[in-house]
Amino acid sequence: MNPWFLAIRPRTLPAAIGPLLVGNALALGLESFHVGIAIASLVCALLLQVAVNLANDYFDFKHGIDTEDRLGPVRVSQSGLIAPHKVRLAMIASLLAALAVGGILIWHGGLPIALLAAASILAALGYSGGPYPLASHGLGEVAALVFFGWVAVVGSYFLQAGHTSLDAWLLGTAIGALNAAIMLVNNTRDMVTDERAGKRTLAVRLGEAQAKVLYQALLYLPFGIIIGGFLMGLLPGWPVFLAGLSLIIARRLAREFAELSGAALNPLLGRTARLTLIFSLLFCAGLLIVLAKG
Repeated sequence: MNPWFLAIRPRTLPAAIGPLLVGNALALGLESFHVGIAIASLVCALLLQVAVNLANDYFDFKHGIDTEDRLGPVRVSQSGLIAPHKVRLAMIASLLAALAVGGILIWHGGLPIALLAAASILAALGYSGGPYPLASHGLGEVAALVFFGWVAVVGSYFLQAGHTSLDAWLLGTAIGALNAAIMLVNNTRDMVTDERAGKRTLAVRLGEAQAKVLYQALLYLPFGIIIGGFLMGLLPGWPVFLAGLSLIIARRLAREFAELSGAALNPLLGRTARLTLIFSLLFCAGLLIVLAKG
């Protein structure tokens, strides 16, 4: 497998795709909807996700967190497949490319989008690097909720509509919770090596038993949110019904996560990311049905 393919960790990319699809789909019926802005926001999000993955690879190696005892997928810096300075350059290139595409979004959305763009770039660098790495202080899951939930869904909707809405915030919370669950799988798998390296992730702070409980909560919370949104008249029935079908996958993941530890959790990382994308696609399909009928 191409080392650069390993470096960008494509199994995690659904975390960036799902919320952007939903945020833009919520705005499909608006006269202000622009396909070009939707595509640009998706490309920008993917570039930022790639930058985060490269930053994790580089900074975790630089800080001595990734060692030969690592249980997760191969990290190219630690394994020597790619020289660390090249990974760092690729990270910078990804951030610059994201900023270039983001310039279109800033021009379209103004100051609020400029502030979100700046915060997103700082978070990409500060997740594993900087003077206060978020991942090392138990804030990785919070960052996932904020940036791959609220910022992604509400921000992409704002770009199309020019304002925010309660349904966008609800969906941002729902998808952000699923993306936080992806992060929790990664951190629970690496608990032993992270604690040894002084990396105090949320899983390390909670312990394995409580991390497993939190994972289940993060998987089930989105379904409670969309059902609540439907009952309050904020979300239409078709999207809620179709997205609700993915509860079957969530239940299976929750059961398996409760039974597995260490390297055995590796397959669940990609499968949790796929749940995010499936949930998002089904919700978007429901919105299309509503628009077609309306």
